[in-house]
Amino acid sequence: MDTDRTRSTAAPGCPQGGGTGPSGPPSAEPTTLARAAGESGHPRLPLGDDCWFLSGPTASGKSALAIPLARRLGAEIVSVDSMAVYRRLDVGTAKPTAAQRSAVTHHVIDVVPPAEPYSVARWLDDASRAVADCRSRGRCILFVGGTPLYLRALRDGLAPLPPADPEVRGRLAAEAERGGPEPLHARLTDIDPTSAARVHPRDTRRIIRALEVAEATGRPLSAAFAPAPDPFFESRLMIVDLPRAALYERIDRRVERMFADGLIEETRAALALPGGIGPTARQAAGYAEAIDLVEGRIDAAEAIRRTQRRTRQLAKRQLTWLRSFPRAAWVAA
Repeated sequence: MDTDRTRSTAAPGCPQGGGTGPSGPPSAEPTTLARAAGESGHPRLPLGDDCWFLSGPTASGKSALAIPLARRLGAEIVSVDSMAVYRRLDVGTAKPTAAQRSAVTHHVIDVVPPAEPYSVARWLDDASRAVADCRSRGRCILFVGGTPLYLRALRDGLAPLPPADPEVRGRLAAEAERGGPEPLHARLTDIDPTSAARVHPRDTRRIIRALEVAEATGRPLSAAFAPAPDPFFESRLMIVDLPRAALYERIDRRVERMFADGLIEETRAALALPGGIGPTARQAAGYAEAIDLVEGRIDAAEAIRRTQRRTRQLAKRQLTWLRSFPRAAWVAA
């Protein structure tokens, strides 16, 4: 890693060289970023000088880079991946390997079964507990992952949102059942183009939630994520850099390996569990396609093509968001 580009090799208070750390927790005086959260009423993780952030698009090599970086910082890894939280979904989520997890302690992985919904608010709770655990043992924290919604919440916190409205949600779900999610996505584009750009046109659950919030509050869901003026997050953010053609080639090869390494068998096994694979877990590229394959709607070649296309679309959305941080350090993979 180019240390000139990343500006620093260890956070103040973090042990060098991957040792066990000092006897007490490192200095973690909250930054102005964390203090502003309390003043604004938006709950945020208690970020401090013992926190670093490593992101990048899917298949860019974040996990491999994270291990030596965490050792150098004397850090443990907190996953910022919305699909790594699901137990028994390993092949399709490209979780860190057993060897990587053995080399450095990982947090917020294998948290819930595939049938269970999992929200960004719950991730913030789980990540907060992981941060406290790391600090109790004198370890620094390296956040690793590329889920933009989680990264945004990590940076900005979450504005209070209205609870689910069963009547509104039921009405919108019935519309999606009759005409598909695309007309709802078009409606969302009219009232909240920022949220619509972040949501796949067939992601019914997230489209409905964005419309539900807009109807309940009169304000777009995207207004809940105000940019944070404090530069702390960006100054500690490292982004894995890879030419677009090379990234897409990696994505295509990774998807082929997923199907060769047992994605279909993993999907069948998860479908047999109580509740099967819930709507949140099905958002992971590969599982919806594998389900269509298992249920006879498409063949293997088409499942691979669709998964490759959807994963490339995900990488493009991730890069678009990450490029909004001009002061972040872009690190060659």
